[in-house]
Amino acid sequence: MATLKEFEEALREHGMNMALALLERLRERDRATRTVKPARRLTGQKMTPELARAILDLHATTGMTQQEIAFKVGVNQGRVNEVIKRGKWLTDDPSAPEAVARDKAVARMRGDPKPKRPPAARPASGRAKERKAAPPKARNQGQLALGDL
Repeated sequence: MATLKEFEEALREHGMNMALALLERLRERDRATRTVKPARRLTGQKMTPELARAILDLHATTGMTQQEIAFKVGVNQGRVNEVIKRGKWLTDDPSAPEAVARDKAVARMRGDPKPKRPPAARPASGRAKERKAAPPKARNQGQLALGDL
């Protein structure tokens, strides 16, 4: 199968100027009628406890699907699912896992440097030597030997 560009080159090689003119007119008509449609999903909506409560209210009072609710409130369907199934975003706690993840994502988008973790506490060298490895756990001895019968 030939591409449109290859087809156009073949028309040029054979001197088919009338066909080239028709092709150009079809292109112009296509450009004139082409539109840019908005995306189905709205972006940039920040999840808040108020928005989470609105999602729960829509879910409880209407027969809307999660996708329809997501489109209506301006978030993706995954966030709607998290609110409905796991109760996420219902509190304003800044240390909640979802709030921490959101703040990290915002920092990454801004180009902020990655926050450094505090160094892990190391035990004193004397204590480390005193610690002994835990004895191995006993295995389940539930099997019978031939002599046990």
